[in-house]
Amino acid sequence: MGAPKALLSDGTGRVFVTRLLYTCAAAGLADAIVVTGALHDRIVSAVSGDTPAGMRVRFARNPDPSRGQLSSLLVGLDALPNDAAAFLVLLVDIPLVATQTIAAVRSAYERTRAPIVRPARGARHGHPVLFDATLVPELRGADPAQGAKAVVHAHADSVVNVDTADEGAFLDIDTPDEYDRAVPR
Repeated sequence: MGAPKALLSDGTGRVFVTRLLYTCAAAGLADAIVVTGALHDRIVSAVSGDTPAGMRVRFARNPDPSRGQLSSLLVGLDALPNDAAAFLVLLVDIPLVATQTIAAVRSAYERTRAPIVRPARGARHGHPVLFDATLVPELRGADPAQGAKAVVHAHADSVVNVDTADEGAFLDIDTPDEYDRAVPR
């Protein structure tokens, strides 16, 4: 990308990581764990200067993000409160997910208690993905090469897909061209 994704501007004066926190807060979530890497201090500074009122934000530093996305998820799992019933996984490179999508995923979980809930449109599956806390041991034991996808596939018959028209739930911003197309200037 050429710049840290977490600190890219969302076009409204916020950076991606704080945009996601505000989206979560607007969806009724009160706690967040932000997993950082080499830019820990810069991300903490950005979030500390722009945190949604009433949201508890904790930081967990991945000492070696080069081990892949699963390593960051595992660091986040280590920071989960013991009494967490479920958790949402949001990716900083999918920053444009709508508040309504997060709220719908959460609501579907509360209604069904499915082990995995995610936004979907047809055959497309988006983010965030909600995992029931009972899946933590499986996530901890997942093959790093496959990551959380292996756990999702293992529970495919009980995944609840929440239909959404929210393109932000599917829009992965990994390149400067994708950024230029997705983020208004």
